[in-house]
Amino acid sequence: MDFNMKKLASDAGIFFTRAVQFTEEKFGQAEKTELDANFENLLARADSTKNWTEKILRQTEVLLQPNPSARVEEFLYEKLDRKVPSRVTNGELLAQYMAEAASELGPTTPYGKTLIKVSEAEKRLGAAERDFIHAASINFLTPLRNFLEGDWKTISKERRLLQNRRLDLDVCKARLKKAKAAEAKAATVPDFQETRPRNYILSASASALWNDEVDKSEQELRVAQTEFDRQAEVTRLLLEGISSTHVNHLRCLHEFVESQTTYYAQCYRHMLDLQKQLGRFPGTFVGTTEPASPPLSSTSPTTTAATMPMEPSVAGQAPPGEAALCLEEVAPPASGTRKARVLYDYEAADSSELALLADELITVYSLPGMDPDWLIGERGNKKGKVPVTYLELLS
Repeated sequence: MDFNMKKLASDAGIFFTRAVQFTEEKFGQAEKTELDANFENLLARADSTKNWTEKILRQTEVLLQPNPSARVEEFLYEKLDRKVPSRVTNGELLAQYMAEAASELGPTTPYGKTLIKVSEAEKRLGAAERDFIHAASINFLTPLRNFLEGDWKTISKERRLLQNRRLDLDVCKARLKKAKAAEAKAATVPDFQETRPRNYILSASASALWNDEVDKSEQELRVAQTEFDRQAEVTRLLLEGISSTHVNHLRCLHEFVESQTTYYAQCYRHMLDLQKQLGRFPGTFVGTTEPASPPLSSTSPTTTAATMPMEPSVAGQAPPGEAALCLEEVAPPASGTRKARVLYDYEAADSSELALLADELITVYSLPGMDPDWLIGERGNKKGKVPVTYLELLS
């Protein structure tokens, strides 16, 4: 118990002297040992790395999980060392709602059929998002989090220890400086005519005491300097390891970009397939209803067809020129025509299609061999293909 009390008292004394030295430095009343410029640059680089890693980590978590409540829940599960429960993505939830809506509103109606197709696409998008979140968490977030919770804590601990060693060194320097000043003052030769002989004895004794104090302070300074140099070297090695951290984070960043590229490529393919299923084709400009005239060329039709880019073909859709020709030559059937109300505006993708305006009435009918998702629509003397999903058949 006595040993513990002595150690406690010693630690309290060291803490007090460090606090006094730190306070005097802040008020400019004490000298401070400055670190070299290279060491200061390493410290600034480490602090910048830590701050930006925290910001990138937090914002990436927001990107992967925008819901703050869900992020807090996942954080608590991680702190409790429990497995985070599987969570349905927003795309998968939307797909579920669309499928249920189609089932209730009628899966055979144009709206119901479209809901089913879109729900299947959203489900695939949700699955791709789940894979992306999992890959990004393992390949990107985990290394950043390991740096902040592992390497950076070690660096911070050694920096605090270096700060204490630096304060101890400056305390020893100040103590030695005061002891030398007192020794010089005590060694001053007194005036024989004005000083009594008794003061010579006291002056000699004080001078000897200050000599011992100077020797003791010099010994403590050498020990403090050695401990400071050793701790500075340890801290320097850790700070120089930040370069290796940057290399590791660079590799993780490349993996994150690869995961994100794969995710968006999958999303693009899924939406491209959905567009084809709904009858809207990518790569066509829907702002005009007339196709661009091909440039005149002396080359043969075979050469032109081989060099010009072709639109992706879909079953039931003929090339624009052939479709326009067929529509002009084919007369509507004697029976089987129906009236239909347009639900939404529709811009024709090419000359074979008919542009539509919401709430207008048109006459529609089907031709043998046509895609079931398309009908022939007539409005006055204009005729063209129209998508079924944009219509409400009346009679």
